[in-house]
Amino acid sequence: MKAIGIYKSAPVETDGLFTQIETDAPVAEGHDILVRVKGVAVNPVDFKVRKGKQDDGAFKVLGWDAAGVVEAVGEDVTLFRPGDEVWYAGDVTRSGSNAQLQLVDERIVAPKPKSLDFAAAAALPLTTITAWEAMFDRLLIDRKAADANANKTILIIGGAGGVGSIAIQLAKLAGLKVITTASRPETISWVKKLGADQVINHRNPLDEELAAIDVANVDYIFCTSETDQYFDVMASVIAPQGRIVTITEAQENHNVDLLKAKSASFSYEFMFTRSMFQTADMIEQHKLLATVAQLVDEGTITNTANESFGALSPESLQKAHALLESGKAIGKIIFDGIAD
Repeated sequence: MKAIGIYKSAPVETDGLFTQIETDAPVAEGHDILVRVKGVAVNPVDFKVRKGKQDDGAFKVLGWDAAGVVEAVGEDVTLFRPGDEVWYAGDVTRSGSNAQLQLVDERIVAPKPKSLDFAAAAALPLTTITAWEAMFDRLLIDRKAADANANKTILIIGGAGGVGSIAIQLAKLAGLKVITTASRPETISWVKKLGADQVINHRNPLDEELAAIDVANVDYIFCTSETDQYFDVMASVIAPQGRIVTITEAQENHNVDLLKAKSASFSYEFMFTRSMFQTADMIEQHKLLATVAQLVDEGTITNTANESFGALSPESLQKAHALLESGKAIGKIIFDGIAD
């Protein structure tokens, strides 16, 4: 099979950053299914793993968003059979989806939405799992209590990115008032189209931006951007007994005592936790993706794919990494699978 990957870490401007090789097809065993990858997408985790690659000479296949067709199943598989069309975000500790064939545990896979082709479907799994777990597992928002949530507000920092784009939709589905950040005309238009009630400029102090729209504090904060940059202001604008979740690493030591008087909580969301630690509730990601597939097919959730780079190749993948690292990507970048 063909696979695209890297041998060592290198800046995104490096000529020949990615290499395509021929390698043996993996074999499905246990709970694994073997998927022929038909569509993929890229995420910030892709370039973070690329930058952190050890210079050990090993070939590393990146990619953690995919849709495809099941080719074979392990002896313990009960959820799928060959021929099933599936979507998933995979496991960051295993070989990625930038290949023609990939092994993935059935418990983090679900049938893909029938209304989307493979490339479009690949735009959603990782960001959807991240946003869903952040809001419903970490912030403890009741997604089925829209009436009770109607008087509550969530601030989503970074609304036009992949995670923010799905978070806006899930927050509206839960009945929340959504305030999100964006600064360029195209990103402001994008988040409004997805349902944001109000948009503030993250280039300015967020407490001042909120005050300008007569918001003193917010019940929930979902930070998809720089935790270091926003920690103090998040502590300032969170409501008493409010909840904050972030998906980005903190490089600095922050004064969590800023949250004490408000009895506010702060937590992390990392969607690979369940697969990385083989948690007893891994199956929840299968259930989550199955629910979201139904919401997509019903038209309740809009796909967040915004740019297609065609067939996956070393050149198109490098172009996508460069756009992601620039911080100017809107929504998700998608590809078809590697050409035969």
